[in-house]
Amino acid sequence: MTILEMMQQSSILTILGMAVVFGFLAIMVFCISLVGKVIKRTNKEQPAEKENVLPELAAVISAAVNEYQKPKEY
Repeated sequence: MTILEMMQQSSILTILGMAVVFGFLAIMVFCISLVGKVIKRTNKEQPAEKENVLPELAAVISAAVNEYQKPKEY
């Protein structure tokens, strides 16, 4: 086998490998976006009933969210 034949064979193998990886990644992106759409459709948020929420609980949750969103100081 000459060097030219080996280079040709390695080029074909490289292109084939890159095509397989690209195809797998394309299928994976398609599946992930499809699952995201299905989850969004089946997971409709229901509005919270304001009568059942205690004001103290709402204040505690609000304070926790605000504390979590503060930038971290190191």
